[in-house]
Amino acid sequence: MIDDTKRHPRGGLFFEDFTVGDIIRHRLTRTVTQMDNMLFSNMTLNPQPLHIDAHFCATETEWGRPLMNSLFTLGLMIGISVNDTTVGTTIANLGMTDVRFPAPLFEGDTVNVTTEIAAKRESRSRPDAGIVDFIHRAYRQDGTLVAECRRQAFMRKRDTTIEV
Repeated sequence: MIDDTKRHPRGGLFFEDFTVGDIIRHRLTRTVTQMDNMLFSNMTLNPQPLHIDAHFCATETEWGRPLMNSLFTLGLMIGISVNDTTVGTTIANLGMTDVRFPAPLFEGDTVNVTTEIAAKRESRSRPDAGIVDFIHRAYRQDGTLVAECRRQAFMRKRDTTIEV
């Protein structure tokens, strides 16, 4: 458990605070809605009927109902992790790999997330930073894994942070 006095004033952890192998169980959860699905799909100009057409889903898919847009699920999963890990301490996201959606997420499901610290290393170009590899996993309320990805983040070190 991290001493809260060592956190960034906004709540994030610094590079030094992450230990490879640790798993963080995030406190925030979120029930996803039809409005989430419609807004996200329309805002990203994604006309896929799997997300926005209930009749199509009921008559022409194996699911019988709309699936949550997978990119919404990915964003929600990472977003849920931010309060407990990187708020105020991330310099930049470097990439996301190994993204998978092993089971569907539907409107009305409640998402909970864990983050595993998979790796970390000092930056070769910046002595004030390091790179942390996170494995984020999202589950629906019954414990089924619905999303997973590996994210590399460029993180501030404690002694070089600008005070807020």
